[in-house]
Amino acid sequence: MHIHILGICGTFMGSLALLAKELGYRVTGSDQHVYPPMSTQLMSQGIELREGFEPSHLDPMPDMVIIGNAMSRGNPLVEYVLNKGIPYTSGPQWLSEHVLQERWVLAVAGTHGKTTTTSMLAWILDQCGLAPGFLIGGVPLGFGVSARLGDTSFFVIEADEYDSAFFDKRSKFVHYRPRTLIINNLEYDHADIFDDLKAIQTQFHHVVRTVPSQGVVISPGDVEAIEETLARGLWSPRVIYALDDPSADLSANCLEPDGSRFEVLLKGEKVGTVAWGMSGLHNVQNALAALLAARHIGVKPQNGIQALNEFPGVKRRLEKLGESDGVVAYDDFAHHPTAIKTTLEGLRNRVGNTPVWAVIEPRSNTMKMGVHKDTLLASAELADQVIWANFDHYDWLDQAVANAGAKHQVLHDVDSIESLLKTVNGPAHVVLMSNGGFQGLPGRLKKYLDLTLEVS
Repeated sequence: MHIHILGICGTFMGSLALLAKELGYRVTGSDQHVYPPMSTQLMSQGIELREGFEPSHLDPMPDMVIIGNAMSRGNPLVEYVLNKGIPYTSGPQWLSEHVLQERWVLAVAGTHGKTTTTSMLAWILDQCGLAPGFLIGGVPLGFGVSARLGDTSFFVIEADEYDSAFFDKRSKFVHYRPRTLIINNLEYDHADIFDDLKAIQTQFHHVVRTVPSQGVVISPGDVEAIEETLARGLWSPRVIYALDDPSADLSANCLEPDGSRFEVLLKGEKVGTVAWGMSGLHNVQNALAALLAARHIGVKPQNGIQALNEFPGVKRRLEKLGESDGVVAYDDFAHHPTAIKTTLEGLRNRVGNTPVWAVIEPRSNTMKMGVHKDTLLASAELADQVIWANFDHYDWLDQAVANAGAKHQVLHDVDSIESLLKTVNGPAHVVLMSNGGFQGLPGRLKKYLDLTLEVS
């Protein structure tokens, strides 16, 4: 059977393509603005990618077209599918019908930290011999792929609240029917489809409704938006994690300010210490959520802690690009003020007073609309120098930077940014933050650092 995926290089659709290929389907796909790591992952798996959205991509006609949520009416291939009557479905619907049936689904939802927490949970289960299937919105370094079917009934999935398709405006995660549900946090995002936070809370309420009474909902206990959501209805047991609160079901006592080492307490009793390569208090919380989810299916926290001590991380989550002459560069996916702030907090706690350069591309639909313009610049306050990559010339961003302090500057093309970064002298840390390809800047900066290192 041949399926063709529209928007195949998106993190979700690309992962779905891997699962379809593993199931034995012939898989092809169309997309534009193709960039790593998803493009290289797909090509390495022998999946044929076609640039653009030409109707000729569907010749010969596939048995099914899976339409990504970035596709809309007016897209040439979407119109061709509708006019020709070619069978089509959404990615979440296809996943629900062909992969998740009769699986124990462990879903990780929330505004931030989904990819990292999902990767941690899949890693814990795998290291404990449970061989789970998974679908992750990024490429976890320990697995090398963003999705696999797995060898047991357990399936770990990054559960996104974004809509499913132009013809299905329900959030993706409503299709997954999890038995174990993590809600990491809950803030306003996706302003292109949600009018306000209450609209997002309604979708989270809907996914909570799908958790069976023998399932579990895992969350922190101090997030007002989560408390409001669960107050609308909760039909499953709830377990809570927290920092420095031994009354929580699972808590952490940080031994290092950057979160690189912390004790884990189960109902106030120490069960082990995590000492790992991750940083940031947000990642400590992510780890607690993953440990609780694993515990729900029988993994003892002590064994989960051992696995986390070897957790290798995720591509584009403060992923080190290179180092030369004291300049260390990282690539990160942060694209929301809260994520930018927590990423910089983790890095600052790790490097102390060493200068930090933040290079940020406001690229998400929410960012483009200027929804976070009042809090965006403050989110980068912990950086010593901030470069705002305003490739699309948003007037609100130019104006905000013009009224900001001297450490903020705005540049409108990637060549200018690259040239400026080449003048940075060590010791210094440079972190690139974007939820897109950043016009190839990560690869260009890595190449420059590698060459400089060879010369030195």
